[in-house]
Amino acid sequence: MAVPTTTGGTVSVLALRELNRATLARQLLLARADRSPLSAVEHLVGLNAQDPDPPYLGLWSRLARFDLQDLTALMTDRSVVRGTFLRGTQYTVTAGDYLWIRPLLQPMLERLQRSAFRRATEGLDLPALLTEAREVIRSGDEVTRPQVGRALAALHPGRDPAALARSAQFLLPVLHPPPDSTWGRRGPTPFVLAEDWLGSALDAHAPVERLVLRYLAAFGPASVRDVTAWSGLTRMREVVDGLRPRLATFRDPSGRELVDLPDAPRPSGDVEAPVRFLAPLDNVLLGHHDRTRIVTDEQRSHVFLEAAVTVDGFVRGLWRIRRRAGTATVVVRLFRSLSAAERDALTAEAVALARFVAPDADAHDVAELEVDAPWPPGAPWDPSGPGAGVRR
Repeated sequence: MAVPTTTGGTVSVLALRELNRATLARQLLLARADRSPLSAVEHLVGLNAQDPDPPYLGLWSRLARFDLQDLTALMTDRSVVRGTFLRGTQYTVTAGDYLWIRPLLQPMLERLQRSAFRRATEGLDLPALLTEAREVIRSGDEVTRPQVGRALAALHPGRDPAALARSAQFLLPVLHPPPDSTWGRRGPTPFVLAEDWLGSALDAHAPVERLVLRYLAAFGPASVRDVTAWSGLTRMREVVDGLRPRLATFRDPSGRELVDLPDAPRPSGDVEAPVRFLAPLDNVLLGHHDRTRIVTDEQRSHVFLEAAVTVDGFVRGLWRIRRRAGTATVVVRLFRSLSAAERDALTAEAVALARFVAPDADAHDVAELEVDAPWPPGAPWDPSGPGAGVRR
């Protein structure tokens, strides 16, 4: 459908299902992609990695061939890194992208540091503090965040060690090297300086327009507010306006303007969308200000506490994995009932997921709870037992 514009032309309106299918296609969730894990991480501009395990799950749900060791090997050879990134959260991202995107995020990270730790660092010379933090991080092979905090507090008596360490984490380009950041890893988080780990200086001259175009390739069509919500950066309207000659324009069902790459895929809303078990805090759930293209406003609070499952392209329930007596079971709690065909597809995908996360289990199963039934005791995500769940 097309609607008239104030300039006398028309603009196409993308129906909800069309917007959903376009997003799934960009996110490699409409069909598993025949590409390498490194290529997928690059295309997605990284994967949310508040915990080390979700990026592995995110790639499994997107790639035709993926093994746990594939991503671990990329972390080990330094092709992929994990550190503070978009919106001040932990991300797993290619080393190449980190080097040019991380400097673009510096103003946002400085803003977050002031918001969270202004009082704790008031009166301190922050550049001098960061020089001290660099020296502490370089003082050992594996210096953890608590060690950084204690060392800085020793230089500044009376200051909160945690606030000092967190400030350094926001303001310095630091990474968390393997075996931290790899599958099943728990424990203190080590720090290394990005330039030391990667053997290269960060690029402070990359244009922010490049980041917006990468975002649209992986998340579009999108509004200016979507770009802002994903990146955490401000003044994105000016950037998008400057790119308009290179972009196509649409409207969503509510009349909001969306921009996109002209030749990017926008499948029909009738295209089949397979069942997908999303990683906790998956990119596709966090990449827009208006997330109704995949999850309802009522469901949003749930998907920030649990991992989500999509049926026909939309969030239809939550999942967690449970291991008991040698059996790995994917437990699914639905928001509403499924058809027989949908249930069969969900069961097949759930069993495949159980085999992926627990290949050593004697048996793999799926348990579907009644709609709105309470969860059994246990953590939202733990591949090895009742466990610790996803760290936020």
